[in-house]
Amino acid sequence: MLRRLAPALLTVLVVALGVAALSARPPRGAPQRTADFVVLAGVAGLRWEDVSAQDTPTLWRMAQDGSIGSLSVRSAHRPTCPVDGWLTLGAGSFAGWNGSRIAGGCPPAGVVVEQPDGIGANLPQQESVVQYNQQQLPWGTVPGSLSESVRCSVAVGPGAAVAAARPFGRVDRYAAGLPADPSALLGSCVLSIVDLGTVDGVDPAARAEQAREADAQLARVLAARPPRSLVLVAGISDTAQPSRLHVAVADGPGWERGWLTSASTGRDGYLQLVDLAPTALAALGRPMPERLFLGRPAISTGERTGDLTDAINAPADADREAAAQRTVSGGFFALLAGVQVLLALAVLPLLRRARPHAGPTGPTRVSARVVGVVEVLLVAAALTLPAALLADAVPWWRGEHPGWLFAGVTALLVAGGTAAVRFAPGYANTLGPFGAVAGLTTLVVGLDVFTGARLQLNGVVGYSALQGGRYSGLSTVGLGVFLAGALLTGGWLAQRVHRGWRPAVMVAVGGLAVVVVGSPYLGADPVGAIALTAGLSVAAVISAGGWLTISRLAWAAMAALAVGIGFAVVDLRRPAAERGSLGRFLSAVGDGTGGFTVHRSSTANFETLVNSPLTVLALVGALVVWFALLQPWGGLMRLFGIYPAVRAALAGTAVAAVLGGLLDGAALDVAGAAAALVVPMAALASLRVLGHAADRTRPGTGRTRDDGADDDRGSGGAGPAGGGDGPTGGGGPLGAVHPRPISGPPASPPRSVTPPLTPAPDTLDVLDAPDRPDAPDRPDAPDRPDAPDGSARPVTDGAGVDAPPTPERPADGAAGSPVAPAQRLSSDPEPPARADRGSTGVAAP
Repeated sequence: MLRRLAPALLTVLVVALGVAALSARPPRGAPQRTADFVVLAGVAGLRWEDVSAQDTPTLWRMAQDGSIGSLSVRSAHRPTCPVDGWLTLGAGSFAGWNGSRIAGGCPPAGVVVEQPDGIGANLPQQESVVQYNQQQLPWGTVPGSLSESVRCSVAVGPGAAVAAARPFGRVDRYAAGLPADPSALLGSCVLSIVDLGTVDGVDPAARAEQAREADAQLARVLAARPPRSLVLVAGISDTAQPSRLHVAVADGPGWERGWLTSASTGRDGYLQLVDLAPTALAALGRPMPERLFLGRPAISTGERTGDLTDAINAPADADREAAAQRTVSGGFFALLAGVQVLLALAVLPLLRRARPHAGPTGPTRVSARVVGVVEVLLVAAALTLPAALLADAVPWWRGEHPGWLFAGVTALLVAGGTAAVRFAPGYANTLGPFGAVAGLTTLVVGLDVFTGARLQLNGVVGYSALQGGRYSGLSTVGLGVFLAGALLTGGWLAQRVHRGWRPAVMVAVGGLAVVVVGSPYLGADPVGAIALTAGLSVAAVISAGGWLTISRLAWAAMAALAVGIGFAVVDLRRPAAERGSLGRFLSAVGDGTGGFTVHRSSTANFETLVNSPLTVLALVGALVVWFALLQPWGGLMRLFGIYPAVRAALAGTAVAAVLGGLLDGAALDVAGAAAALVVPMAALASLRVLGHAADRTRPGTGRTRDDGADDDRGSGGAGPAGGGDGPTGGGGPLGAVHPRPISGPPASPPRSVTPPLTPAPDTLDVLDAPDRPDAPDRPDAPDRPDAPDGSARPVTDGAGVDAPPTPERPADGAAGSPVAPAQRLSSDPEPPARADRGSTGVAAP
């Protein structure tokens, strides 16, 4: 009865953990009305490296008294040209100016501003711009949404006119430049948008001069600002490739000496361009438009301590790191994919020659030294991504040659991690490196997430603030590595306990991983948590043995669906401005705009699939597993037969990685990151299992611990059921000394004629009788995955054939030691053939 209820109970537990992790949200101060007037002042191209006490004294004093942050200027186009930045500012969503533009460049023509009455202005191109954003871009943006949300707005300068124009092109109040006394103009409407100019070029002297001119204009704005007003200064766009992070400063009541952040970034000190429009409306106490902005209102968090120079150096350093990350990451992943491909090609001949043969003929085995070197290289390859993540703890981007510095730091960390695994206790066991690498990877990524995911922000294997997609929690690569490490760790631990406890161990380890991935306090990836729930459910239901049946797959699908529905219900009950990605998507489906989200996700999947080097890692890993490791000579099927919990972990990883990538718009990136860890470890474990494929065992001898759990001790652990790391206990590196070496024919074998072996009647019953689901579990028997219900069967010999007691192989407890098989004359009749009923599907030698 308990066995029948186990899938349902495990499903309920996983669902409860998932929904609990996803439903809680970090406390954030709700934006309150803080001003009667808002002034948005933009400087295209302004970066923190342009701000200093000498060149920009006004902005320096404003930053000292107010709140500061790094601004990501993502828009609907890459790069974000000044006209795109101003349009996005006024739309509150990703927008783009129409018109022809060269690849990676900006439109050549300027903005046409007409002033028919001398009070306001009109943009004749606005109607076509609105149609372009509504019909040809995937965001459904309505330019002019900010000005439509207030009764009156002021624009100073052509860029400001683009931001302040209503959807039909009208600007309420317009001036081409600041008048001699701008007080009356800035106080005529609750919202004013001012174009302070542009800072562009690469010459430091020219940039400094342009920054001084913008600072002088800002001084006039601050001198004429209305009482009880909020002034926001932003570097609203790029001016050339590549993209950079820009200045964001807020000065006004309630914005004193803090760090700017918003719900769209979830990280202190970071803001998006689309956040400025909802910030202005929230400060004025005005309601948001019916079609919500993609951005979220900014708030000031924490008391900024220390010198302003140190505070400004932090966002400036983040900008340099993000710029270096963009140049290094592409080469790193391309090199990683190439190395993994070469390593896979090197492992294939070893797999072919790894299985020893008991007879006098057979392929020559590779030397133990060569195999040991290859095993170390496999460990190093699996640890490359965690090492690259840790490398960001060293400020390599500040050097003159950041790429070489990153490579050197990563290589040192890979060497250190590989040495730690190589000399760790239990390395000689078949699953020793497997468990050590998985645990070390999970520990590295988990500690980073628990400490704020600082290594993933602008990291080579993390996410870039310049892309504007993610600012906190787990990255795409981090998700793949973490879910693979967590599930493999769970499988390794589950293999070491009694079979009946394995699902509980998988749920305990995987459930904790679901909480880490899905919690907004930690991984902040609800889609990844849902995918991991599906993979965990698959792993839990087959960890004790048996096949992945339709019913078990259905339980896994129900668990993931239940977590998704539970979180959707919780998320939809929140206020609209506090909903997560799933709640916003369901709301969009309800109002008929969900097609934009689906279109964006499908487009992102296709672009990532075509352009990402991780796609190569995922495809190469799949090819190696299917055409090599899963073949009869590949060893993975034998590994699955001996260690069903490992098989469950690998199956769950595949399900979670594929689902996580597709649902998150990352195509095969999550699967590629997981494959970088899983495939080398699967190849290493397969090599070790094949090295002992011909070992002989005796039923009931040295197979289990007293509690029936798998034993992972000795040079290679015990056998399949007793645990272990190899059919015989010699699960160490190929060429290691076996506790019970293979017995070959003696040098001068006696000539004797032996009749065909005929097992005893009771043995024939065991061999040929069909599986009985009601057969009692035997903790001293190895796991047999070919039993549909996962029940145990008698111990087999090294070739996977059930071994009855024979004169040549004494039964357990019989006196004497095994005798070498007698030689049969060529004239002797052939013994009756027996079907190979091994648990691995590999023919007996």
